[in-house]
Amino acid sequence: MSKTNPKFAVILAGCGNIDGSEIHETTLGLLAIDEQGGTYDCYALDKEQGRTVNFYTKQVVAQQGQNGNRNQLEEGARIARGNIKPLSELNINDYDAVIFPGGQGTVFNWCNYASKGINCTVEPEIARIMEQAYQARKWVGAMCIAPVIVAKVLGKYGIHLTIGNDSQTARAVEQMGAIHENRTATQACIDKEHHIATTPCYMLAQSIKEIYTGNTALIKGIIENL
Repeated sequence: MSKTNPKFAVILAGCGNIDGSEIHETTLGLLAIDEQGGTYDCYALDKEQGRTVNFYTKQVVAQQGQNGNRNQLEEGARIARGNIKPLSELNINDYDAVIFPGGQGTVFNWCNYASKGINCTVEPEIARIMEQAYQARKWVGAMCIAPVIVAKVLGKYGIHLTIGNDSQTARAVEQMGAIHENRTATQACIDKEHHIATTPCYMLAQSIKEIYTGNTALIKGIIENL
């Protein structure tokens, strides 16, 4: 049965698909929450990004520890219109679900999957929130490449998730303990037993309307099972 006025915590990794949170995925996720009668708060790590990229040239302009590298909280505030809080302030008991949009920032800022693959380590605050949400029977939602982090933290519980149909990435999440299910860009994988919801987004999507449809399926899947 759907819950009235469900509350979502949305975690941002910055602003932009190459070094932060993917803007379409994040914004259309927020729209889906609003359309389905939910409310949301945005959070981010108050920490440097793994790298900062010039989105016009696609060149890395600063690495972690270098002048010019950007802060995830400050960059996430661009998407959230300034209405964002440090992740350290998130109390999982205040929410029904926690959502992790995709973008390369997830595998550069929240973990080092981009360089270490299945041997990656996850930022302690990100791992803490995922583990606390799981233990409290809250829903964990993830988009695009972000499910690999969910697999790294929660794969030990035999969760089901999707990153689309990329065989190499699917194999990686299964090596972390998760069970991968192929989905199209407009579908979501809803693991009712473990309260995990995932959708491929730009792992497969060819248009922004496919992002909207997939994210709506993810949010509806969560709300219908609260």
